[in-house]
Amino acid sequence: MEEKVVLVDKSDNELGLMEKMEAHEKGLLHRAFSVFILNSQGELMMQQRAISKYHSGGLWTNTCCSHPRINESYEQAAHRRMMEEMGFDCELEKLFHFIYKAELDSGLTEHELDHVFVGYYDGEPSINREEVESWKWMSTQEVSNQIEEYPERYTEWFKIIFDQFVKTTKELKNGHS
Repeated sequence: MEEKVVLVDKSDNELGLMEKMEAHEKGLLHRAFSVFILNSQGELMMQQRAISKYHSGGLWTNTCCSHPRINESYEQAAHRRMMEEMGFDCELEKLFHFIYKAELDSGLTEHELDHVFVGYYDGEPSINREEVESWKWMSTQEVSNQIEEYPERYTEWFKIIFDQFVKTTKELKNGHS
């Protein structure tokens, strides 16, 4: 089954469906989500994308990210892909959304209206080897240092979103203390 993405305008109004690869070739704005899972020590569960992925293979990124299907909410899609990629699910809270555009390898462009979620989990994932090469826990400081020192090891969208994620979670933490 060919995977389609939901094309949208900047206000998230649906404009139609397009095959995922074509949308990335044309750089058209579409719906996406990103999930960041933290453990009780505040470490981030990082995912290394499967080397066989059609773009950004072998690069490190946030715990899970993908695209909602037609008539699927961002949150439903996030839970579905967490199970499909990482083999577990947990409660998720929406943090923010934003639009970004990034050039990828293979002449592809990510142009996404990305909804960002956070969840908390202390277990071990059961990774799907077709999607995920490896995983590890990292402190946000360690991630920040690694991105600065080795930016080529991380996905373009993760480098764009990481600082906003850290800023938003700090604000939440300070607001809840």
